[in-house]
Order: sequence, then C-alpha cells, then structure tokens
Amino acid sequence: MRRETETESWQLTRPPQDHLRLEWPGGRFETARRGRTEDVEGRITPDFHLIMVTLNGGAAYHRFRTDDGFHYEGRDAKGMVSFLPAGCGRELMLRDVAWEWGAIAIDPASGNPKLCEVGSFLVGRDDFIYGMTAQMSGLARSRGDLDVTYCSTMALALSEYLSNKVAGPRTCRGSAKYTLTGRQVRETYERIEANLARPIAICELSAPLGISEGHFFRAFRGATGLTPLTAICSRRMDRAARLLSETDLPITEVAALCGIESPSHFARVFREHKGQSPSRWRNE
Repeated sequence: MRRETETESWQLTRPPQDHLRLEWPGGRFETARRGRTEDVEGRITPDFHLIMVTLNGGAAYHRFRTDDGFHYEGRDAKGMVSFLPAGCGRELMLRDVAWEWGAIAIDPASGNPKLCEVGSFLVGRDDFIYGMTAQMSGLARSRGDLDVTYCSTMALALSEYLSNKVAGPRTCRGSAKYTLTGRQVRETYERIEANLARPIAICELSAPLGISEGHFFRAFRGATGLTPLTAICSRRMDRAARLLSETDLPITEVAALCGIESPSHFARVFREHKGQSPSRWRNE
C-alpha cells in the first residue's frame, strides 16, 4: 500500500503536524493530529467521496460551507461525522482547535452508485462509522501501514452502510436542474476507465445515455461536481500513479497507457494532481 504524508485535496493555512495518508485501489485512508491551534482556515476538494470523523478532541468553533449548499456553524466534538461528495469542495474555518481526525475516501467508480446521489451532511455521532475509522487509525499508527484487503472490505462495508442509511432521505443532488442518476454516473465512469489509453470524446459518453453533449456536460457536473474533462484527467492520473507504483514500465510508456503522448505534458499534469513528479512518486 502506498504511504503519503501530504495531499493536494487539503489546502489549509495551518497544516496539521502529523498527517498520514494510505492508498489502495479504489480508496484512501487519512488521519491527522493537531495540537492546540488558535485558528485554521482553508478548503477541502476531494476527488473521491470523503467521510470525515473527529476521533478525539475538537474545536470550540467550526464553520463550513460546501459547494452543494450545506453549511454548519457550531462546536466540533469527538464522534462527529461528515460526508463530502467527490468533486464537492468545502470552505472551512476553525477556532481554538486541538484534535485527531480520520477520513475514509471512496472512489465513486467502485463504491455503491447511490453515493453519487448523496449530498453533503453532518451528524453528531454514528457509532458504526466512528468505530471503523478509529480502528483504521489505530492500526495505521501502530503498524505504519494497512492491509489492502482489509481496507477494501472496510470501504465496501462503509459504502453499503451509507447508501442504505442516507442515500434516500439526504439526497441533495436530485433537485438539481441537470443531473445524472447513480447508474448513469457509474456507467460513465466505467466507459472512461475502459478508454483511458486513448482520446475520449464527450459524444462517446453522452450518446450511450441518449442525451446531447451539452446536456451531458451539465448533468455530469450536476451529479459529480466535476466537468467530464476533469474527471477523465483525474482517472488518467490515478491509473498513472498505480502503474508507477506497481510496475517498472518507463514513464513515457506509462504516459501513453494513460492517453497522454507528450512526456512533458504528462509530468506537468501528474504534478498538478498528485503533488509531485512521476519519478519522485515512483521512487518514494
């Protein structure tokens, strides 16, 4: 499993002192600790569905607003759980904070498609999600790694749990003027994954759904928070990261397998998405 200490998804004025990220195909686990800090501001922009849990401590004041319209203002305490859909950003402000948190990220293409219909939300306590996240955090801290099979199983269980618990009553995206169903989103991501090694035209994604390119563009963005081109590029870089980690293929060949012919363009885009060069990613 790949171990990282930073991620471009978290843009904070005061990064936590101890931030650990572990990745597996289809998901990620992150955990961080922060000593007493007077104030923190920033933005979270996840490419996967993100479930965040306050494991210990909290904040005297927490205010945030998400791109899909959900907002919260109040204290943050141990056990609080929030959900942020893939591609949906969150602007946040914290005051007088000292905590430990954990987050499980689920790839929209591998999770239950109902999750693509769930809007941002927050609950004061969920023992199932808290217990799962606390266990993963404890194992990650004590062992420095997590078993891939274990993580995949936990993420699948969490995906099903959330889909059954909140997909119906908490759906926020269904009211959007333009949107896709969960099945349509999943089928679109499957087509993207199947064709990453070559150029993908928008019409190839819209035609199977029986809608125009313009309607598809708006509906896809309404359902995922991403433009089709952004989603395609993100999946290319995810594939590139796996190939760099799991194979000895030359970087030029990795770029070609991800649909990018220019090595310099590939290096630039990879750095934008993953925060480091392809060669550094492979060597770490």
